[in-house]
Amino acid sequence: MARARQMLKLPEVLEEIGMSRPAFYRMRARGQAPKLIKLPNGQLRVRRSDLDEWWSSHQEDAA
Repeated sequence: MARARQMLKLPEVLEEIGMSRPAFYRMRARGQAPKLIKLPNGQLRVRRSDLDEWWSSHQEDAA
């Protein structure tokens, strides 16, 4: 599967960003979390490209 099309499970996302589930949901309620996709079975996924874009938008300028 291509990296841009990869779908990550929520626990994978939480591990990568180093955040607890409750903290993630608080951030999501404020509209500050990566975009989520809800599957018909109720599971949540995040596209790798959306997570990478989210990371980029939260990167501090080193200059």
